[in-house]
Amino acid sequence: MSGPLTKPRVVIIGAGFGGIAAAAELLKQGLDNLVLLEKADQVGGVWRDNSYPGCACDVPAPLYSYSFALNPRWSRRFPPYDEILAYARRTADRFGVTERVRFGIEVTDAVWDAEAERWRLTTSAGEEIVADILVPAVGQLSRPSTPSLLGVERFAGRAVHTARWDPSIPIDGKRIAVVGTGASAIQLVPAVAGRAEHVTVFQRSAPWTLPKPDRRYGAGRRFAYRKMPWLLRLPRAATWAMTIVTGLAVTGNRPAGAFLRGVSGLQRRWQVRDPALRARVTPDEPMGCKRVLFTSSWLPTLARPDVTLVTEKIVEVVPDGIRTADGTVHACDLLVYATGFAATEFLAPMRITGRDGRTLDEEWRDGAYAYLGVAVPDFPNLFLIYGPNTNTGNTSVLYFHEAQARYLAGLVRRVTEGQTPLEVRRERATAYDGEMQSRLAGSVWTGCQSWYRTATGRIVTNWPGMAGEYRRRTSHVDDGDYTAITARNETAG
Repeated sequence: MSGPLTKPRVVIIGAGFGGIAAAAELLKQGLDNLVLLEKADQVGGVWRDNSYPGCACDVPAPLYSYSFALNPRWSRRFPPYDEILAYARRTADRFGVTERVRFGIEVTDAVWDAEAERWRLTTSAGEEIVADILVPAVGQLSRPSTPSLLGVERFAGRAVHTARWDPSIPIDGKRIAVVGTGASAIQLVPAVAGRAEHVTVFQRSAPWTLPKPDRRYGAGRRFAYRKMPWLLRLPRAATWAMTIVTGLAVTGNRPAGAFLRGVSGLQRRWQVRDPALRARVTPDEPMGCKRVLFTSSWLPTLARPDVTLVTEKIVEVVPDGIRTADGTVHACDLLVYATGFAATEFLAPMRITGRDGRTLDEEWRDGAYAYLGVAVPDFPNLFLIYGPNTNTGNTSVLYFHEAQARYLAGLVRRVTEGQTPLEVRRERATAYDGEMQSRLAGSVWTGCQSWYRTATGRIVTNWPGMAGEYRRRTSHVDDGDYTAITARNETAG
């Protein structure tokens, strides 16, 4: 058995916004025996990986920032990706996070050593790293989801996912096919239309959209924010109030839902004058099935003569384009997958083995779950950031990250004080998961298509309520939710 854990070593996997939030909170509370392992060469997560044309934040910047690091430098309400990445880097530097990151380290395996009461990590280079507390913060948006299209290997052009964009890819004068109509597509397509010879958009389902209330922040405003930082709280509060309305709409509040559906309908009627096209861009699923998208350029772009919206099913990729079910071949030189991420495949491809040799894949065979999105039974001292059922379709995920980071700090402090590892009680985790699935089953997501669900029909990504509820429930650690695990009672159990 190991010696006393006077200051348990915390290993955080991932240096995106979730990892930065966790590390910054621990450091602020004096829990400074930590290291972050990042497989890339810089911090930033999705904002490091996504650099496609038009890439920008789809949550207003006053809220898409940490409450402890409000930013007076934003150039506009919805800033481009490079500003967000720069903000992440500055914040990591300011709070001493960057100096604790080991870059170029990819964790492939993590095994709980019951005798030593430690996690033993193995990297892709074969290095072993030991952790008292393991905090995977790899997020739900780290692994691109690419559809398996028949014949894609025969395509004579180039194929790329938006999350793996190469800035050297030529756009001007090219025929571009974009598969998908989600958050990345509604930014990419308006940015390349007019430069490309033609853009063909392949739509599986129409997204709900709302007008994007974007605006530039002038030098005077930025000067005022620098001199009087408290002013930054005002637009943050206003944005929060707006997300309450959208949150109510996607969680079943009828008046809020009716109001936003009405606004969305007016936007389609105003921006799309062709009735046939308007019918094809009208969603046939409840609002909230997919993220509601703020845009003022998507619908007008689809009405351009050099842009075609295709709703026929893709049958195959041929050397010079894409063939759809009606037999039409849509010619293209560049195929872009704007198809999002494998959000339901948490922590993959890492292999994590907990007590008694049980793997997380086995524990999650029917779909991922975790108590408060953080803790899993039989996996002592394993605490997730941005875990199952902590995604948000209407507000800033950084709000959830901060709540999880504070909760994590409470857990780390209890491990320090109790001198033994902690594990969530199975009955608490099971009851919590039952609550999540019951609430989700009775919500707007009931009518959604399969991409929000696992093969077993479970919804494992979304939080079913308002963001404020999640913050309240993670405001403190309830000691009755956890049990201390030692080598002795593991053997006995």
